[in-house]
Amino acid sequence: MDLISGLPEDIARECLIRVSYQQFPAVASVCKVWKTEIASPEFRRQRRSTGHAQNILIMVQARPEPENSETGSTKRIKNPVYFLSAFEPETGTWTELPPLPGFESGLPMFCQLTGVGPDLVIIGGLDPMTWKASNSVFIYNFLTAKWRRGTHMPGQPRNFFACVSDSHGRVYVAGGHDNEKNALRSVLAYDVASDLWVPLPDMTTERDECKAVFHHGRLYVVGGYSTEAQGQFGKSTDVFDFATWQWSLVDEFLDYATCPRTLVDSNDDDGDDVYICCDGELMVMENATWQKLASIPSETRHVAHVGVLDGVVLVIGSSGYGEEYESLVFDVKNNSWRKLDSPKGFRGHVQTGWILKI
Repeated sequence: MDLISGLPEDIARECLIRVSYQQFPAVASVCKVWKTEIASPEFRRQRRSTGHAQNILIMVQARPEPENSETGSTKRIKNPVYFLSAFEPETGTWTELPPLPGFESGLPMFCQLTGVGPDLVIIGGLDPMTWKASNSVFIYNFLTAKWRRGTHMPGQPRNFFACVSDSHGRVYVAGGHDNEKNALRSVLAYDVASDLWVPLPDMTTERDECKAVFHHGRLYVVGGYSTEAQGQFGKSTDVFDFATWQWSLVDEFLDYATCPRTLVDSNDDDGDDVYICCDGELMVMENATWQKLASIPSETRHVAHVGVLDGVVLVIGSSGYGEEYESLVFDVKNNSWRKLDSPKGFRGHVQTGWILKI
């Protein structure tokens, strides 16, 4: 059966790769041939190589606090409610994704998310009602616009772990702490397609509240702290080499002993730089040395999340505690900041995020 009746295959495929990701569920429902085509890795590679792939920033974001109609002030919520927001940089569109099954009233607190191909993966977190740690795995597929459950993360529940994707099918979970607040050295790999978990060798040291990036084909687990050094962040990183199947320790990876949550790898077609926001500065690593790129504007001085896409660095933060969150982008080539417009319902705290290229 032809992709499009009366058209050569290459022309028909040129038509399909131009379809917006928002139309993928409708396209997949037309016929089995179209569903198979848009689900294939080759289809995604062609969208990327021809410049038709779309960047989507997915965030775990707090809902705005309700405003008191009489006083005009906001009512302080003890436990914020989080949802999944999606931002399309090309169109400036902000939308909300469907809630996780069983979590219609709010996402698990401190859950982690990452992406593999057209799949968004949500792992762990605390049940917002019971505050019990979960090993649950949820996967949202943008081709079908539906959630499915994955195999639970094995072992004891862990929190504040690092989570990252290699963008080629696997998700890695590293460190964090158990129910007794003991920092962990263990690392797990999850193959999304086969729905299988496998252990990696333990890191050289315990790392609670660490951050992971996939850089130059190796897994970096950065910063964090041990059980004995509770809350005292370090500067080192563990680096896993898949060729030797071993970890190595870099003692002075970070310039400052700081929380590494804003560390991010560009992991795109334009480069492979690593960025971090620290002490009001946007920094980039060049030749194993951190260099200042720019001062962070005051309206986002308290940075919650950093993302990189197509030559710009996206910084989301606020001017102070209780203030609304703003989104700015820094153009690396032009050395300039630009503010992004965000609707009223999308200015809450961002716990974490991931950029999908679909």
